[in-house]
Amino acid sequence: MRLRRLRREPAGLDVTAFINLIVVLVPFLLSTAVFSRLAVVDLSLPAQSTGALERLSADKLNLEVVIRADGIEVGDRIGGLIRRIPRAESGRHDIAALGLLARTIKERFPDKTDATVLPEPNVPYDVLVQVMDALRAGRQVQGAKVVEVALFPDISIGDAPVRQAAGAAR
Repeated sequence: MRLRRLRREPAGLDVTAFINLIVVLVPFLLSTAVFSRLAVVDLSLPAQSTGALERLSADKLNLEVVIRADGIEVGDRIGGLIRRIPRAESGRHDIAALGLLARTIKERFPDKTDATVLPEPNVPYDVLVQVMDALRAGRQVQGAKVVEVALFPDISIGDAPVRQAAGAAR
């Protein structure tokens, strides 16, 4: 008896449904993609200091800006508080006053380029960035132009010292 073999042809792949899916999916994903610009600011942590080294360099400025919930304290690590800038009547921190004070300090110490920003834990991130921007650069009028000048571009960040309550000491 003769055997009959059926001849089968290889099955073809139908990829039209997949191509249709890709044609719809690619424009959708591209249109919903979020393109964001990242800005990076180089920061450094403050160096550990010993009391003896601080006493030796007492004539140098170690600018510290402490951001508290009720205001901004600008001071020297060794010399103490230079000025306290209370919150404005609107309830916001007075960044413009900080910029003016930073320019005044820069005029007295033109070679100084570093500052330390010490925010309290509950300070909003936006306030921290505004303070850093006010310290890094300021605007100055030169002739008919307003130019940006570098004030204290080398900024270090740390934690604000805990404020002692008036009734805490017994």
